[in-house]
Amino acid sequence: MTVEALPANQPETFYRGAGRIAEFRNVPALADRPEDWVGSVTSRFALAPAGLSTLADGRVLAEAIAADPGWWLGPDRADTGVLVKLLDAGQRLPLHVHPDRRFATAHLATPYGKTEAWVIVSARPGAYVHLGFARDVSSAELGGWVEGQKNDEMLAATNRIPVAAGDAILCPAGLPHAIGDGILLVEIQEPTDFSVLLEYEGFGLADGHLGLGYDLALQCVDRGAWTPARLDGLRGSASQLLPAAADEFFAANRLHGGDQLPHEFSILVVVGGEGRLSGANDDLAVRRGTRCSFRTRPGRSGSTGRSRPSASVPPATDSWIPGVSRVPAADLP
Repeated sequence: MTVEALPANQPETFYRGAGRIAEFRNVPALADRPEDWVGSVTSRFALAPAGLSTLADGRVLAEAIAADPGWWLGPDRADTGVLVKLLDAGQRLPLHVHPDRRFATAHLATPYGKTEAWVIVSARPGAYVHLGFARDVSSAELGGWVEGQKNDEMLAATNRIPVAAGDAILCPAGLPHAIGDGILLVEIQEPTDFSVLLEYEGFGLADGHLGLGYDLALQCVDRGAWTPARLDGLRGSASQLLPAAADEFFAANRLHGGDQLPHEFSILVVVGGEGRLSGANDDLAVRRGTRCSFRTRPGRSGSTGRSRPSASVPPATDSWIPGVSRVPAADLP
């Protein structure tokens, strides 16, 4: 196993943070930056190279992987296939949508869309997310909302979902969503930065259609009704962090002291407790806020240490969350 501790990587963005990332990591970080892109080989949309992670020795991770993909990724992958972020919502984010793979292939010249999942690290009392429309919405109604920036009407048509520390929710590409204020989360997603903003006024932005124009961009929106039963299907269970619908995009697992790590490129975020990450060539002290990438080869590798109890699932244990790509590039459209 080879472990790479990752420095902070906080590209500038348009919404406010609340200093939770700096507090979480317990190391120098930018208190006013609301995102930390962990192990990123993805640039911000139209703002490259912002977003790309560097290693502790100064190398750009994407360049290191490109120079020796077999060492980093193994024999069956051409790219990492995953992006992991810390996200600190100091204000409610705008209602927005991410395109799916079919739309991205046709209009954005990439095989990846942006299905994502959220694992809530902390949340203020009463915290919530908006997720999916509660009723069917016509294309004309949606277009009118966006053109007139009728944000209150748009938000009123969505499902408002309470969240708390330990919750894990899958957000499929196409589903309108907005993360409410007062939340720190780990986001696991496909490796793109594509967002179609249904709201943009009030966020210092002129538009948010990815340069496609809204007539085309809004075609990626899921306008169907999401009932409570459908929404329940986006949550994991006591035995599985994310629902099976996430499996074609990425894997995310809770790990505990003594667990063995997968033999593949992974991103690890320690969300509670402390211990050691050990293997044949590594012995790294880790604690809440540690973020690292690792590539393990067959052989003994794992972790030691006891974690502080938390509200995560399963109950009365704490967890380490890796974002792991599990989709071979050959399987993409």
